[in-house]
This record gives sequence, C-alpha cells and structure tokens, in this order.
Amino acid sequence: MIFVRSLIFNILAYSIILFGCIVTCLVGFFVPKKWIWAWWNDGLLVISRKLLKFICGLEIEIRGKEHIENRVAIYASKHQSAMETYYLTSYIKKATYIFKKELTHIPFFGWAIWFYGSVPVNRKGGSAAMKEMLSHAKRLLKIGCSIIIFPEGTRTKPGAKTEYKSGVAFLYQNTDVDIIPVAINSGFFWRKNSFLRYPGKIIFEFLEPMPKGLDKKEFMVCLQKRIEDKCAELNAETLKNYPEAKKFFENSL
Repeated sequence: MIFVRSLIFNILAYSIILFGCIVTCLVGFFVPKKWIWAWWNDGLLVISRKLLKFICGLEIEIRGKEHIENRVAIYASKHQSAMETYYLTSYIKKATYIFKKELTHIPFFGWAIWFYGSVPVNRKGGSAAMKEMLSHAKRLLKIGCSIIIFPEGTRTKPGAKTEYKSGVAFLYQNTDVDIIPVAINSGFFWRKNSFLRYPGKIIFEFLEPMPKGLDKKEFMVCLQKRIEDKCAELNAETLKNYPEAKKFFENSL
C-alpha cells in the first residue's frame, strides 16, 4: 500500500513541479519575482503539501513559528531529503535557496529555480564563488527576501553527521541579518534516494537566532551543535512515536 500511495503521489507531485517549471520559464522574463514566489509558495506547493497528507498520510508540523514571522533572515537548515527543498519556502513565504550551480543545467527545473531568484554557487570556485554568492545574497536581502542554505552541502540520513561547509559562516560575517538554525526529521519519512513516502509527521523546528559577534570557528561549532542537538531530540521523539523507523535509523549510523 505504501508503494501504491507513493507512486500516485510522486506522479502527481512531480507533474505539478514540471508544470510549474514550464510556466515559470515561459513567463520568467516578463513578471516580477514576487509573482513567481506567490505562484509557487501560495499555489503549487500548497497543493502538493495537501496531496502529501491526503495520499501518503504524511503531515508537516512547524515549530518556532515566531522565528519566521515578519523577519528577513538567513535560515541554516539540516538537510535530510529533497522534501525540505520543495516545501520550506511555502512556510517562509518570501525566501529562496542557495544551490549548486550545476542544477541550472537541468532543462526547465534548473531554469525555473534561476527565475525564482535562487543563488547559484560554484562549489569549486573558491573565494571568487563565495564573493559572487555574497553579492547575490545581499541583493536579495536588500529587497526583503530571506535565504535558505544547507550548511552540510548534501543530504544526510537521520543521526548521521557531516562537516558543515563554511559558506554559512561567510554570510554570517558579511551580512547583518539573523542566522536562524533549522532542525528537521524529514529523513525518516522521505528517505534519501528512496521512492517511498512513509506516513507520519515531519517536523521543521526553527530555533533562536545565532548570537552576534562570534568568530568563524565559534560560529560553526555553535551552529552545528544547536542543529544537531535539536535533531537528536526530534529523532528520539520520532522513534518513540514511530518505532518502525528504528531499523532505518540504526542502519544510517
């Protein structure tokens, strides 16, 4: 039954994404970014979320809402699945992503995220790429657009850890907006490289802003500890409520 539900959802959800990407590419040169944001965040992604709950029995809970209301910020999120790359901006209404530049080469999808205003980064570009990323980021922050970045740079399974990349620290040191850590448990239900969508509750928890004035090393240690400690709490809560996920969690360590 999970396979059938996942199949139906994936067909519908990815059809919505493809349709949205094609329309975005057709109108991207002619309409303002705010129209494209509304088209995705208040339209297509809301429909997709409803399908996810109705078909797969997978709902989303938002905690720490006070940290996403009336705020322009940089959100540093744990990254466990493709799920957060689709749905985070439907809660942080005026926001976009920092993403690897290679994705812009994907027909329609890559072009659409460029029209959406996402910030491309050449991960092999060194300091020049970092400066280019900062320039894009400052331009977006200035017009009131928040930014979402995944400090790990790749998806990790629940309980697994990887070294955080320094791009988020570069933004912390060179912008004056808050850095909001984000903890998640999405990898239990929307697993990395898996076709299946398991029923349950995905939690996005927005934490208190990072303190100001830290040096690079202090910031990175503090950010990683905050995110990983909260993710550990979410993991424990998830395993208590969904004990069938225990085997997957143990295999990911």
